[in-house]
Amino acid sequence: MFSSPFSMLQPVLEKMILGRKLTGKTMKFLLLIFVGVVHLLPLASGKAIHGNGTSQRTFQEIKEEIAHYGDVAKAIINFTVYGKGQNRSYERLALLVDTVGPRLSGSKSLEKAIEIMQQNLQGDGLENVHLEPVKIPHWERGEESAVMLEPRIHKMAILGLGSSIGTPPEGITAEVLVVTSFDELQRRGPDAKGKIVVYNQPYTNYSAAVQYRMEGAVEAAKVGALASLIRSVASFSIYSPHTGIQEYQNGVPKIPTACITVEDAEMMSRMASRGNKIVIQLKMGAKSYPDADSFNTVAEITGSKYPEQIVLVSGHLDSWDVGQGALDDGGGAFISWEALSVIKDLGLRPKRTLRLVLWTAEEQGGVGSSQYYQLHKANSSNYSLVMESDLGTFLPSGLKFTGSNSARIIMEEVMSLLQPINITQVLKNGDGTDINFWIQDGVPGASLLDDLYKYFSFHHSHGDTMTVMDPKQMNLAAAVWAVVSYVIADLEEMLPRS
Repeated sequence: MFSSPFSMLQPVLEKMILGRKLTGKTMKFLLLIFVGVVHLLPLASGKAIHGNGTSQRTFQEIKEEIAHYGDVAKAIINFTVYGKGQNRSYERLALLVDTVGPRLSGSKSLEKAIEIMQQNLQGDGLENVHLEPVKIPHWERGEESAVMLEPRIHKMAILGLGSSIGTPPEGITAEVLVVTSFDELQRRGPDAKGKIVVYNQPYTNYSAAVQYRMEGAVEAAKVGALASLIRSVASFSIYSPHTGIQEYQNGVPKIPTACITVEDAEMMSRMASRGNKIVIQLKMGAKSYPDADSFNTVAEITGSKYPEQIVLVSGHLDSWDVGQGALDDGGGAFISWEALSVIKDLGLRPKRTLRLVLWTAEEQGGVGSSQYYQLHKANSSNYSLVMESDLGTFLPSGLKFTGSNSARIIMEEVMSLLQPINITQVLKNGDGTDINFWIQDGVPGASLLDDLYKYFSFHHSHGDTMTVMDPKQMNLAAAVWAVVSYVIADLEEMLPRS
């Protein structure tokens, strides 16, 4: 796009050398021009500074540039929290999830939601609205039940885990072995053969507990179990099973697996400690089908100066097949739409392109985002920031961020613009399933952080409905999303990388 400084000065130098007019003053003058051009190039190109991550501008100059966005940030906040945009993301979300319900990968309801969202984004006046085709998994749970037969009759609430196989039509009736960890399972391995393994792992945090959901069936199968039942990965329970994806392993027999409630897992643990024999009849009609056609949904506000450069805001449109998928991740998808909607309504157009992506099949392991990355990764150097909201839209406590130290300092200044709503923290680890591909490629990444205890109380359960959503808290989340995405997209330089 731009010539090198030397090539720009070369004709002048040649002419002056040939004319023997290259005096000391002239050399000094040319040197000043050369240095000036070098300093201006990063600003003119809008590119991030790589290598040592330093900009030709001082941090004070960048800080002053960001401070100039104070009035714009206040306008975004006022519009979103108090003005015409108030409660809009909540009302838009309610209309979608009340209309189509949950949106499991491969389901007709997901494809209906994608069709509706394409129409919504076009009707909202956003630019370059289009669908990008992807192939996604198609699994259905079918009819399922679990009944304790001994030491008493008790019908249990269960939810089959994603990609699980089903049981034979007559089900599996077997004695139970209760364990609290993989280590205990290994120690008691000979006792597990021919039984149903029940995991009653403690909940300390999501990342520690979720490994039992992901790997529980494989570990139980390795010691000869017929099926596995996993205590729901939840911070709080009112007899609510929580589903989610699980993964089989090549070379290990596939066994049926489902989640049970915290209450039933703890009850069976108590029974086992007393020496009671526990027998369960498990029936699951789960089936997997060939991969289905689906789409990532894309819309933009085209950049005014560097349209080829991108700030990406995102959430996923798919959900599990229980509840309404309002919390996970309807809220994140709709505040991402709201960010672009607010910026458009205020007549703002940033220097870089703001791109909204509503991912498909995130719950199956980021399938849609993986295919998006493969399609667009050749242009990763043009991505200034990737943003994902997939941890709820309750009252935000800050922004989680992954990037260079220089980028973090800039992000802290940007977040200071949100002082009017007292949401200014910049925390670590801004990763997310749908943006990790870009972060691993060196692109700075950010995710919204709020009340995770409340989030994991409803996550992947029948309780994930509009009832748990708060319009005022969604307004604040949308304001954070809009301010950050707009300012980063409008700064003269891209965020510096390591």
